[in-house]
Amino acid sequence: MNELFVSDVMADQEDSLRAMQNCFRSQFSMEEVECEDIEASRRTSSVDEDSIYLACTLSRSYDLGDSDLHHTPVIKMGWLDKTPPQGSLIFQKRWVMLDAQCLRYFQNEKEVYSKRIIAIRFVTEVLNVGEQKFEVVTRNRTFLFRAENNTVREEWVSVLKETIQQRRSSMEMSLMNSLISKQGYLEMNGLRSKVYVVICADRVFLYGNAEEHSQGVGITYIEMNVGTVKSTDKRSFNLTTFYRTFSFLAESAQQRDQWVEALQDCVSRSLSSDVVAQKIWAVEANQRCADCGAPHPDWASVNLCVVLCKCCAGVHRGLGQSVSKVRSLRMDEKVWTDNLIQVFLLGNNRVNLFWAANTPPSEALQPSSDSEKRQRFVSAKYCQGKYRRYHALFGQQEALNKALCSTVQTDDVLETLSLVFCGADVNCYTGDPELPSPVSVAQHYGQILQVEFLTHNHNTDLPGSRAGNHTLLEAALPVSHTGYLFKTASSIRPVTECKAKGDFSRRWCSLNQGNFSYYESEKSSSQSGGMKMSDVLCLLVNPPGKHGYAHSFELYHDSGRVYLFGEDSSDKVKGWIKAIAKALVPSAAEDLVCWPFARVGRLSYTEGQSHHSPLLGWFSLGGSRLLLLLHGADRVENIDLRKIKELSMEQEAGAGAGAVVLVDGGRSLRVEGDRRPDFQGWLSGLQQGSGRGDGPLDQQQLTDTDVPVIVDRCMSYITQHGLKSEGIYRRSGVNSKIAALLFFLRHDARQVRLNEGERQVDDVANVLKRFLREVGEGVFNGHQASLPWLHTTTVSEMSERVSQYQALLHSLPRVNRATLGAVINHLYCVQCFADENQMNMHNLAIVFGPTLFQMDGTDNSAGQVVEDLIQNYQDIFNVDAEQFQRQLDMISHVIKAQKEHTEEGSPSPLTICGVYLERKEEGSELLVQISQEVSAEELVCKVLRRRNIPPQQGDYWSCFLVDNSQEIERPLHYQERALTIYFSLGKDCHLVVKKNCYMEAILTYIAGRVDVSRNGLIKFCEEKGQRGKGTFSRRLCVLSGLSLRLYKDVKSSQPERECQIHALKVYCGIKRKLQPPSCWGMTVVCEKAVRDIQQWYLCCESKNELIEWLATFMSLQHDGDLWPAASRLDS
Repeated sequence: MNELFVSDVMADQEDSLRAMQNCFRSQFSMEEVECEDIEASRRTSSVDEDSIYLACTLSRSYDLGDSDLHHTPVIKMGWLDKTPPQGSLIFQKRWVMLDAQCLRYFQNEKEVYSKRIIAIRFVTEVLNVGEQKFEVVTRNRTFLFRAENNTVREEWVSVLKETIQQRRSSMEMSLMNSLISKQGYLEMNGLRSKVYVVICADRVFLYGNAEEHSQGVGITYIEMNVGTVKSTDKRSFNLTTFYRTFSFLAESAQQRDQWVEALQDCVSRSLSSDVVAQKIWAVEANQRCADCGAPHPDWASVNLCVVLCKCCAGVHRGLGQSVSKVRSLRMDEKVWTDNLIQVFLLGNNRVNLFWAANTPPSEALQPSSDSEKRQRFVSAKYCQGKYRRYHALFGQQEALNKALCSTVQTDDVLETLSLVFCGADVNCYTGDPELPSPVSVAQHYGQILQVEFLTHNHNTDLPGSRAGNHTLLEAALPVSHTGYLFKTASSIRPVTECKAKGDFSRRWCSLNQGNFSYYESEKSSSQSGGMKMSDVLCLLVNPPGKHGYAHSFELYHDSGRVYLFGEDSSDKVKGWIKAIAKALVPSAAEDLVCWPFARVGRLSYTEGQSHHSPLLGWFSLGGSRLLLLLHGADRVENIDLRKIKELSMEQEAGAGAGAVVLVDGGRSLRVEGDRRPDFQGWLSGLQQGSGRGDGPLDQQQLTDTDVPVIVDRCMSYITQHGLKSEGIYRRSGVNSKIAALLFFLRHDARQVRLNEGERQVDDVANVLKRFLREVGEGVFNGHQASLPWLHTTTVSEMSERVSQYQALLHSLPRVNRATLGAVINHLYCVQCFADENQMNMHNLAIVFGPTLFQMDGTDNSAGQVVEDLIQNYQDIFNVDAEQFQRQLDMISHVIKAQKEHTEEGSPSPLTICGVYLERKEEGSELLVQISQEVSAEELVCKVLRRRNIPPQQGDYWSCFLVDNSQEIERPLHYQERALTIYFSLGKDCHLVVKKNCYMEAILTYIAGRVDVSRNGLIKFCEEKGQRGKGTFSRRLCVLSGLSLRLYKDVKSSQPERECQIHALKVYCGIKRKLQPPSCWGMTVVCEKAVRDIQQWYLCCESKNELIEWLATFMSLQHDGDLWPAASRLDS
């Protein structure tokens, strides 16, 4: 259902309206281009049409009846002759299309955008006039058409009359107008006059003027399911479709932002589905908002069981997930199970018999109610339960719980709703150990709708339960402040792009009595806008220089809007930030704003394992410090985010922003958020504050002793497993493994566990050295600060040298001092086992001197400093001798226990494994004895030695798993356990050792790539039916991060197929029975679960393309480690 247009432009306006943008064409063959040139000449010879011509044609491979181009099915289309608007008897041939909403005619059958469009609901009658001709009559104009013959004419007249009759019975004018989200004049690039633009539902309509809009005859419409919107300049923006780019110019930057926002909403709407909405609207009461009565509400609160309009849904979101769980009927399709839809068939009128039973007419909402009244009403209705119908058992907790346990055995969901929101405990104990909760009782009695309702209300705050939180909100300090600031138009998204000075407008701002207002000037009597400080969720202080004005801050409102203010004067902005912060937080939380914070505001949270009944807390974040005042607390807590034990993200399906969990000092704090823009900023700030692997030492994730977690993890692993390893810290490891492990540690060291057997001690040792060599400013806090350390080696007297080292140590920052102490402590322990590891003080100093000082090794004084520090460790670092001895004894005990365990263990048993060399032939199988630990690389070495084949330079011998029945094979990764693969072989499978002809090209392709990913069109097929046949068709394949995703086409927003990278097995080849379009194919096996194994076939167009896809698959699966740096084959 869409709004349409109106009548034609007068003859004296037509010349100006014919100025048009350049054609935005698809590629044609040479023959098609010639045809287009001929058609263009025809156009210039007959410019008598009454509309703007938007040239944009499709190649013949496209079908204009395709649903991708038209949401509404085409009822009839074909060629008709039409007279021009001036009344000339000369007919012009036009391609005409009819659907349920409009009649359109085009320059030719390949055009995308019409020359004129007539709304069916504005057509009053269709008349036969003379031979072959008929008239389409609207209120203000008559259109004359001529068909090829009378039979075709009768067909058109008949189908037009039938369509008009159906349209009149199914659509009302008021309902159409309710779908319009924005309308007005815009300048369009290339035209001398403005066009009237209307955004209606999921389409954008263009008219010559507002009069046309009111008369139902317009120019064309744009389907927004293929559109994107982007601001291009201070007042301009582009609407880009697959076929053409429309450039518009608004009257102001604020108007531009409003148009862009409305168009983006239109795009979202066009990509959504009406299936759920239509089912819920089947109940007549659900066709009006439960709170204000607005028509066609497409949002709902799934726990309160009410269907809502967009405005009321925004207020509900402001209440928080613990009060109202807001979901879209159109976009959150996964949430809407059949059971939940059935619950909503109760209807708004029946649910409101409970929620709105006692609403005074003076307090009732209207669709036109302002936001302030809407917020008051919704809060009173659901947070306070002010208008609800009180249950007869209200206030009797035990009786309410008992009644709930009884009611859930029946299908009376409305009674259950009444009991729950009058105080019954959804999680109460029933008294039956086998059915301990109301949910289990409902499940036992097969009441699936009761289960659905109870599940959505496990953690709902009951009306009246949040009084303590509201008291906390109202307890802010009284503050007054005034002055000029520069402001941009508000937004519903975080301000990520730089705003130039031209985007700001000067406003007189006033903060008084908890209200922040702004005016055109100091003398203005009426305010331009404002907000209550109690409705502000968060205050964000931007870093200097982020926007055109040097200093700026942002206010995040409860409604989801973001307000940006700026000034060049640092003192003025600091004054405003101080005033707003004090007016924002309660008096008990004043300490939260008495330091240089980056953001401060309120968030919902829970403690421990329980996710029920979230409480309200105040949080202040700056750098790595998080200050918080929790509900009921009498003092502000201070958390060092670098030292927390865990920081993890939670995301529930369809639940918006989710939550972040902080584990610190044995306590778990779960901070929750919704879809409002402030929460994403909190998440980003918490993640950055918790430690950056690419920053200096004091920005790393830290242990309780101020040592970076990366350093601590590596040294602990070496202490447990490498103290007796010969040449520890001097031997080189595998470079690819070192780089991969260092990458993971820098990304999130807390999540990395170094387990014995999974990591080689030399790899871990080299990770530690590389980190210390590359960390910003180094351990000694920069080159200049390290010079006095190096100069100390010139002092001849050791006692004086030690004194200078002690003084220099105390001058280091705290984290640097702790890190240096931990490293020297570790090296002292390593040299205590020099008899076995051959690493005495001098050898360690040679290695760690250049490492710690980040030098090239030419200056021997660096090694001398490290040797001095190790030799005099206890004196320089003031270490208690007895305590240190206990540490050494403990290390010796651990090593001894590990040695005894190793000696007691028996070697893994050997098993005979059958493998072929180069190809499978009768009697050519080689039988090789291998253990469980033997890798594919080791198996290849054994086979080549058995056959006396010396590998040549550039040979990439690999072990392949070959499946004869599927006609596919895959090279095993060199670290894969060969025996595990051998035991899993099917009857048609075998192992073969041969050269990998793709490996050199694969390694060349991924060499030096940081972000390994790939996307592009590829031929796709999957087997269907018992015959196992399928058809290859083009799909957009996206391979990046952790998953492989296949989309039906480039315009699809949801993947048609998806599988995690770790669950994939990629084979070369496709079985011939499927008749692949080329020989460059892959068979992808996706093992999502034991019984959920899918097999997809992907076919490339060339060998190089296949290699690139294989390289990307393998690199993502093995973190870039595809071939050993020092292969056993080379030795």
